[in-house]
Amino acid sequence: MKGFLAGLGIGIGLGILFAPMSGEETRSNIRDRASDLADQARDAVDEGRERVSRGIQAVKTTAERVSGSATGTEGV
Repeated sequence: MKGFLAGLGIGIGLGILFAPMSGEETRSNIRDRASDLADQARDAVDEGRERVSRGIQAVKTTAERVSGSATGTEGV
């Protein structure tokens, strides 16, 4: 992932240096790309949180089942 982000940064930098755009267009382009990257990062973090939450819930459910069957109180 770090290699991808480094490559992305280098690519953006080279693109900016060689792009035939005015300063205002370049700044707008950078702003849009930064916003897109921030949105992607937020989505990735949210997805990670959801996965962790589902994993924790699965562990709790399994632990409750095992605990209930070990004590004989399952279904009470």
